[in-house]
Amino acid sequence: MAYLNKVFLIGNLTRDPELRMTPKGTAICQFGIAVNRQFKDESGATRDETTFVDIEAWGKQGELVAKYLTKGSLAMVEGRLKFDQWEDKTSGQKRSKLKVVLDNVQFLSTRGSGTGGGGGGGAPSGPGEDPDSPSSDRPAPRASGRPEASGGPGKGDEDVPF
Repeated sequence: MAYLNKVFLIGNLTRDPELRMTPKGTAICQFGIAVNRQFKDESGATRDETTFVDIEAWGKQGELVAKYLTKGSLAMVEGRLKFDQWEDKTSGQKRSKLKVVLDNVQFLSTRGSGTGGGGGGGAPSGPGEDPDSPSSDRPAPRASGRPEASGGPGKGDEDVPF
């Protein structure tokens, strides 16, 4: 039997990401997001429900989250659920917590837009993309919405072989 542990969440960061380093130098970034859900109750009234989720990002992903996201930023998180258990040192009680370990993140708002909506303005769309460096992978914006003809100058759509 196959098992699946995959989580997709879109929400706003509830606090600024907290970046720490392990003794071996691996980055760990912890932050929380609030995911909103709107529904109608039995009486037909629209209600809002907010779920708060703790996220843990490791390595380069964690560094990018700490660099580009702040409290209120909108992001899509892809990851897996992890259940942590420990014993509280002060009270001796067993404690537990369910969190998401991040596999991938999509930045959906720019750093300055806070709780504003989507758009991917100036923030990178994912790990490994630096908005400050020119990228040959991204196509240059075109002045018009018409597709360019393939085949060089002077060739029109009628010369395309398909």
